[in-house]
Amino acid sequence: MTTPTDYDAIVIGAGFSGLALLHHLREIGLSTLVVDGADGIGGTWWINNYPGVRTDSEFSYYSFSFSKEVRDEWTWTQRYPNGKEVLAYLNFVADRLDLRKDIRLNTRVESAAYDEDDNVWRVTTADGSTLTSKYLISGMGVLSQPVWPDIPGIESFAGEKYHAARWPREGADLAGKRVGIIGLGASGIQIVPTIAPEVGELVVFQRQPNFIVETTNETVSPEQMQHVRQTYDEIYARAAAHPFGVDMVHAEHGAQEVSAEERERIFQSKWNEGGFHFANETFNDLATNHDSSELASEFIRSKIREIVSDPATAELLSPRDYSFNGKRIPTGHGYYATFNRENVKLVDVKTQPITAITPRGVQVGDTEYELDVLIFATGFDAMTGTLTFIDITGRGGVTLREKWEKEGLRSNLGISVNGFPNFFMSLGPQTPYSNLIVPIQLGAQWLQAALNWAQENGVERIEATPESEDWWAEEVVRAGNSTVMASEGTKAKAWFLGLNIPGKALEFQVYMGGGQVYQEFCRQAAESGYQTFLADQQVNA
Repeated sequence: MTTPTDYDAIVIGAGFSGLALLHHLREIGLSTLVVDGADGIGGTWWINNYPGVRTDSEFSYYSFSFSKEVRDEWTWTQRYPNGKEVLAYLNFVADRLDLRKDIRLNTRVESAAYDEDDNVWRVTTADGSTLTSKYLISGMGVLSQPVWPDIPGIESFAGEKYHAARWPREGADLAGKRVGIIGLGASGIQIVPTIAPEVGELVVFQRQPNFIVETTNETVSPEQMQHVRQTYDEIYARAAAHPFGVDMVHAEHGAQEVSAEERERIFQSKWNEGGFHFANETFNDLATNHDSSELASEFIRSKIREIVSDPATAELLSPRDYSFNGKRIPTGHGYYATFNRENVKLVDVKTQPITAITPRGVQVGDTEYELDVLIFATGFDAMTGTLTFIDITGRGGVTLREKWEKEGLRSNLGISVNGFPNFFMSLGPQTPYSNLIVPIQLGAQWLQAALNWAQENGVERIEATPESEDWWAEEVVRAGNSTVMASEGTKAKAWFLGLNIPGKALEFQVYMGGGQVYQEFCRQAAESGYQTFLADQQVNA
């Protein structure tokens, strides 16, 4: 006998993942509710509204392909859409597909527990109410659990203090003020050139520089938009077949297989094109060969020296401790040139670390930098943070946090976890290192097919087998160790290894083997009758 529930499925998170899941689960007749603690749709794009926030991916492959109506009616205006435009797109999707009626905002999930006797998930929200469902799905995203730095005196600062992921929705008045910024990942790299022209003084505290590929952000012409609409199926297919989920051409040669002159020409051409084109279309071994990675590193260092007027500043901005691909490569919009401004100062806090935050500013050695505003762009507990922040409790009272602390990251394809029946993750840990829209859509469609199969075959529980978790953990390690990310990411303390979080275990948070390889594994799992997702069950489908 099936225990009645409020919904067939509850999805946590109303961003890209939540909208895709809601649409696809509705298509197979599942009553589905999306809940989100925010008071607006958008997920990561609601949370992150700091100055300069925009995509690192071009508009043409940063959208869903499954709705022709949305594709034909939505118009992008920028090559790299800013946060407001992405947020508007997501709200358009919600309205055009009539999703809003099944989305409950201002509903923060406190905990979720699996009831083994009734095969039901019980979700407790911040107001103390409980919702029940057969299936529970995390669409909480990978970049929404912010991290504050552990710096003495952080609470004592008397000025205005902001985290990039908690920026006031009404904005912040920085005009003419003395502003300091700590943290130079993707958020900081976007904030710095955006606020520099308006502030009185900008002090950038840098512990470790990034390899940034600068780009331009042209307006999308009506002709371009029409071409994308007409060819989007082909664009999306190319992105889905690409290791990084982008509509780009595979490079044919390794960086050391061509002459120095030809290598320079290719690097320069893709630097001119900007953004992800440099990493993905120059040479095919920048992620797998250390010497080739270092050749790309030196090319970017040469560009920094060309752009930045002061040689000492240029050298500080040039990574030396790790090579290209040791961190995720951000897209820049005038970042390096910002340091030519008279009101911008770069402070090296690697050689001389920050010793304290004081009521008046930031203390570095014997120097106190007096500030009116302090911005923390110190990133996120990526991939696992949202999942371990709340208590998600499976069989035997074991939380997901406890399982991963004891066993290390364990999942089957980053989708399902043994001990947590009928719990699924969109962009869970161990899913591809990628332009995220592609695995979000393909993951929602895979889960739609899996749950439809379960309904048709009377399968009451979908749960990763222990053997599948062991296999996938080994494959994630194998794939990661075949790249330069293993050694260079360790040097760079990269988030994809968990090293940006003090005390977090060093392990690959994402699958480095390529999105197209990952999707093939997903297809094989489906074609086998989902045998690796049927712990303690036999199904003759």
